[in-house]
Amino acid sequence: PAVAGPRAGRGGAAARAPRRRARSAPAPRRAAPTAAPTTARSSSRSRSTCRRTTPLCCAASSSGASPSVMGWSAEPTPPPGAGPSRSRSPAIRRTSSHRLLQFSQELKAGVSRAKQISQDLTKRFTRTQSRAALAEPPQPPPAAHPPSGIESALAARAERRQRAQLDRTKSTAQRAIKGLRFISGNTKASNNAWIEVQRNFDRLALDGRLSRADFPQCIGMMESKEFAMELFDTLCRRRQMQSDHINREELREIWSQITDNSFDSRLQIFFDMVDKDADGHITEAEVKEIIMLSASANKLARLKEQAEEYAALIMEELDPEGLGYIELWQLETLLLQKDTYVNYSQALSYTSQALSQNLAGLRHKSPIRKMSSKLSYYLEDNWKRLWVLALWIGIMAGLFIWKFIQYRNRYVFSVMGYCVTIAKGAAETLKLNMALILLPVCRNTITWLRNTRAARALPFDDNINFHKTIAAAIVVGVILHAGNHLACDFPRLIDSSDETYAPLRQYFGETKPTYLALVRGVEGVTGVIMVVCMLIAFTLATRWFRRSLVKLPKPFDKLTGFNAFWYSHHLFIIVYISLVIHGERLYLILDWYKRTTWMYLAVPVGLYVGERTLRFFRSGSYSVRILKVAIYPGNVLTLQMSKPPTFRYKSGQYMFVQCPAVSPFEWHPFSITSAPGDDFLSIHVRQLGDWTRELKRVFSAACEPPMNGKSGLLRADENTKKTFPKLLIDGPYGSPAQDYSKYDVLLLVGLGIGATPFISILKDLINNIIKMEEEDEASTDLYPPIGPSKASVDLDTLMRITSKPKRVFKTTNAYFYWVTREQGSFDWFKGIMNEIAELDQRNIIEMHNYLTSVYEEGDARSALITMLQALNHAKNGVDVVSGTRVSHKCGHILQDQ
Repeated sequence: PAVAGPRAGRGGAAARAPRRRARSAPAPRRAAPTAAPTTARSSSRSRSTCRRTTPLCCAASSSGASPSVMGWSAEPTPPPGAGPSRSRSPAIRRTSSHRLLQFSQELKAGVSRAKQISQDLTKRFTRTQSRAALAEPPQPPPAAHPPSGIESALAARAERRQRAQLDRTKSTAQRAIKGLRFISGNTKASNNAWIEVQRNFDRLALDGRLSRADFPQCIGMMESKEFAMELFDTLCRRRQMQSDHINREELREIWSQITDNSFDSRLQIFFDMVDKDADGHITEAEVKEIIMLSASANKLARLKEQAEEYAALIMEELDPEGLGYIELWQLETLLLQKDTYVNYSQALSYTSQALSQNLAGLRHKSPIRKMSSKLSYYLEDNWKRLWVLALWIGIMAGLFIWKFIQYRNRYVFSVMGYCVTIAKGAAETLKLNMALILLPVCRNTITWLRNTRAARALPFDDNINFHKTIAAAIVVGVILHAGNHLACDFPRLIDSSDETYAPLRQYFGETKPTYLALVRGVEGVTGVIMVVCMLIAFTLATRWFRRSLVKLPKPFDKLTGFNAFWYSHHLFIIVYISLVIHGERLYLILDWYKRTTWMYLAVPVGLYVGERTLRFFRSGSYSVRILKVAIYPGNVLTLQMSKPPTFRYKSGQYMFVQCPAVSPFEWHPFSITSAPGDDFLSIHVRQLGDWTRELKRVFSAACEPPMNGKSGLLRADENTKKTFPKLLIDGPYGSPAQDYSKYDVLLLVGLGIGATPFISILKDLINNIIKMEEEDEASTDLYPPIGPSKASVDLDTLMRITSKPKRVFKTTNAYFYWVTREQGSFDWFKGIMNEIAELDQRNIIEMHNYLTSVYEEGDARSALITMLQALNHAKNGVDVVSGTRVSHKCGHILQDQ
């Protein structure tokens, strides 16, 4: 035998046989170059060649084999009759170890030479067979010798299949039960799902048979109609049905198959959807087709364009043997082992995992403890709002009661009753609120106050909400004041007797006025003007009109949108002029110092006028030059402009923008997406209304499409021959996000274009990280070791270095969650995301992108996309959907909890 058995070291003859084979090994090695056959005309000669080759390989293996490897004893067998062997010395043991090491090295070298010889023999044998086939008639190859390449590939695949079956543990199989669902979780979980399907069948199948075109609507998959019809074709093909219509019983059977709890059953259906020719093999072309189908169902146009590239990637992963097809078990392996790729490419930080575990421990609480915790959290988050609202309501209540009591004790009460007391009390609250409503929109003042100690007690972040709350109080005050005057006070005054009216002649004249005279007076006209202007401004400021949710026919459609809101709000100029006149011509008051309307309005109106004047002059001093323009999918316009030297801002703040080419009067606020450390300013504008639509149009005229024409993006820069429209800016203004640097841990959640302030924060964080690393490197370079030759150091230099304050970076972790519904949205901030993924070596920033147009993980419509995403990110470091180095997640953010 070529290799000795396990008992070879126990007998003298068996022990000597290997040594004889080892000594005879060099002779065949010298014959190795000529051992290969030169012709193969007869199979007997080929077999003799193989027989001559075999001792070469065996001898090479035996000559370098270690006794322990071959199964022999490490100690030499004593001769027959010899006594017990004595203990060997350390030198002998070292010699034995050296011999074992040498044998091991020779064994490796011999195995390598044997493999090379075997490969040479195979190549020569193949070439010889080819020449023989040309000279002689073709003969069928012997059954005992199939082609070596296919045989080895099939053997390798069989071995991988056995390993895959062993790897399918109970845990992976349990996770797989949740995967490949053809019906969404909500529909499947409903007990009335089949009842709803039956209702749809009765409504759609008029003749008792459901058509293929109506099948998606019947099972609730209208959003992915192509996928549903392909599923229909697959299930009909399995039943060998040629018709495009099914009856109720067939629908019931199909429904039971697609809602089956067995993962293997659903996997077989999915495999059959890909394997359209039903040969049990999936080719690259079929993989490409199912990728295109999944991309279409999930509204991923770019993925559909790159289907061929990603099909090749899947075949490369699942078909390493190069057979050109994959089987069911390989698809199952990729489904069950996708977590390996996900964990490799998109692992959650230990902080996130620890936070999830801590939150899970807080879920089991008694109702009283839960209520107490909610109340404490609410008070902690809203104590600023609560005390300001309490103070405001208290002041209004005090003013109302004061005027109520004052007029309750006057003679006019006997004529007009409680109508006049309520009207006058509401009027006093209106004076207060008409003054307060201007303060929240004094943006420069609020931006300055944010940096003072007043920010610790006042909720400046809620300035717009407080503005809206005061507006609501004004509406209530107007109803009480004007309503009581017009519906109660005036009629009771007119109906009063001459004796009753006599004490009121000093206020209304000698002759008792008529109702029309009261309304046509200065007090009545100014009051009606204010009510009408307020009604218009308040209506067009509501969410339905401001966001164009109300659809009006032309030409009334101009009453909706941001432009209508902006222009109607400037009616406040007429309102305040009328209010001053109305307050100076009040009924029932003769002394000028008791007419207090101007006292309420003096400071707020003066402050607001000063703010508008400052904006007018400052916008002219900020000269900006457009540096770059880009229009991304989703109608998003990116403007990059020069940064004025005096324009200093913080990340999270916003500025107002005006484009005279669109409107010389309108100013619109936009979040700054550049970082304070950048030498430019940038904003991202999404088309939502008439002004943004026109802004996009005027800048699109100056853009040029890309050279390749594939991305569909319009771009322009300073080198563009066309002239950019003029742009004016004003700001910056404060916002809640600007105080991010005060916190150790940041949680940033943005929806769509609402993520713009957080992009500036992320840029600033990465810039601070880079500066810290540079300062650390500089500090090590500024303190070189002092050798013996240097007896002194420059004291001034040392003091300057040590006295320089070190940058303090308080943020330890930042978690950014971005939810969007369009694949093209990822292009908006693609550059910054790739930059963060590359430069954030300390793993301070953790980004999570959610695409809601893709079905949640586990849905059969997104199963292949999920696998492809994990595979491509693990191999190439790029997400297939977002095109960035940050992996996206399917579905909504709440589904990932």
